[in-house]
Amino acid sequence: MSAAEHREDADPPQHPAPAAPGEVLEHSEPVSVPTEHGTFSVVGWRVPGPTGGPVTEHVSLSAPAPRQEQDLPPLVRLHSECLTGDVLGSWRCDCGPQLHLAMERIAEHGGTVLYLRNHEGRGIGLVNKLRAYKLQDAGADTVDANTLLGLPAEARDYTAAGRILTAMGLRTVRLLTNNPDKVEKLEALGITVADVVPHEVHARTENLDYLRTKRDRMHHHLTHLTPGETS
Repeated sequence: MSAAEHREDADPPQHPAPAAPGEVLEHSEPVSVPTEHGTFSVVGWRVPGPTGGPVTEHVSLSAPAPRQEQDLPPLVRLHSECLTGDVLGSWRCDCGPQLHLAMERIAEHGGTVLYLRNHEGRGIGLVNKLRAYKLQDAGADTVDANTLLGLPAEARDYTAAGRILTAMGLRTVRLLTNNPDKVEKLEALGITVADVVPHEVHARTENLDYLRTKRDRMHHHLTHLTPGETS
């Protein structure tokens, strides 16, 4: 049983706040989902793409803050879908460990993990991500592999995240991220990032070059990149 489940002073999981004026999204009713990290109030969201494009389904996992932290802006983690890391447990990236760490931290401190679909390979899609892996195996880094495919190094759109957070009443947040680009894009969507909370996980031999590329070429704030240390 997790530490979050032992907290005696925690309120029960909260339902999303009513949508802000003009911000109406289709969503499911909250359901309680117990996990190894704690119990979350889970809501599914359907968000149309830009200019009436295809609808994408996303999911929020929320937990209440302990009383001593309820005056702080909520912790929020925007987690980009990564089938290879999140589901298959691939060691080529740090996505799976980041997701689990986010769930642990949200269970303990309260807030929301927002799981964003259609973000595979930083927005290039699953098939193209696997093609990029092939180029990485031949020596390209994660940035050059995308560009060799004629694709952008970073193609993620956070519009859905901004709309969902707005609908949940989360207009000011403490963002769990190492990525300054994510902060800038979220603030451009009208969400105030009151604090940036580092979200570093252990490096592995298999993803050390990947993490160094994120640090050196994509300006992620990563401080320890030796396998076995926090990175």
